[in-house]
Amino acid sequence: MSVNVTFAGRTASRALGYAVVYTAALLTLAPFVWMVLTSFKEIGEIFSYPPTWWPETFTLENYSAAFSAAPFGRYYVNSLFVATAVTLGQLVTCSMAAYAFARMEFWGRDALFFVFLATMMVPVHVTMIPSFMILHSLGLIDTYGALIIPGLASAFGTFLLRQFFLTIPKELEEAAFLDGCGRFRVLWQIIVPLSRPALATLAIFTFMGVFNDFLWALVVVNSQELYTVQLGLAVFRDRYMTEWGSLMAGSVVATLPILLVFAVAQRHFIEGIALSGLKD
Repeated sequence: MSVNVTFAGRTASRALGYAVVYTAALLTLAPFVWMVLTSFKEIGEIFSYPPTWWPETFTLENYSAAFSAAPFGRYYVNSLFVATAVTLGQLVTCSMAAYAFARMEFWGRDALFFVFLATMMVPVHVTMIPSFMILHSLGLIDTYGALIIPGLASAFGTFLLRQFFLTIPKELEEAAFLDGCGRFRVLWQIIVPLSRPALATLAIFTFMGVFNDFLWALVVVNSQELYTVQLGLAVFRDRYMTEWGSLMAGSVVATLPILLVFAVAQRHFIEGIALSGLKD
């Protein structure tokens, strides 16, 4: 009898847990589903009351209006180029810094790492003006360099990769050193191939953050030719009227690369999150 009661209690608690998780997932997905369905609605149906989820008539006019109102294709290419360049740059710089902090012995290493880590607690708005002044003195404002260079290094990425590098057995490196390998060869031919889950995690975080960034692009970009997708979406927000249909269509298009990147690297992303914090 006690076994049945215990089993029933575990089943009930598990069912309650699933109910909470699925409810939270539905609440999280609701705004995204609303955005997608609204992008296919006619303008009159968008403002109908009471509001309806499912469009009475599916139309692609909002997508056509979005691409005709602004050079959305150009914005899309700019965002993809900037996000890809920053992601590749962080994978290189963070890998080298993380390897130095995880494996190389030098004076003040741990103290320097904690100082480096402390920069994560500084709000980005505090460093925005100094970064802008440095780029302005270098003549990089309103260029791709202003969008790319400040993001080529990351304290978070270094910390994430360092934690993962610490889980890799040192015996592999020692064997490579005995075969005559140097530090760089060990890093790129042994450590990096074994760290694909952590690298995929960093790539996803970086790509999503840069692709969705609005504030920094707004500060350093003036010409419309360099607008990113997030700046381009502001075209549909006017002082007196917002083109909600076009805005929803543009938002759906802007979300597609994020979903694609996550879908491709999902397995490595979950594995990297699980393994990167195993060892201090």
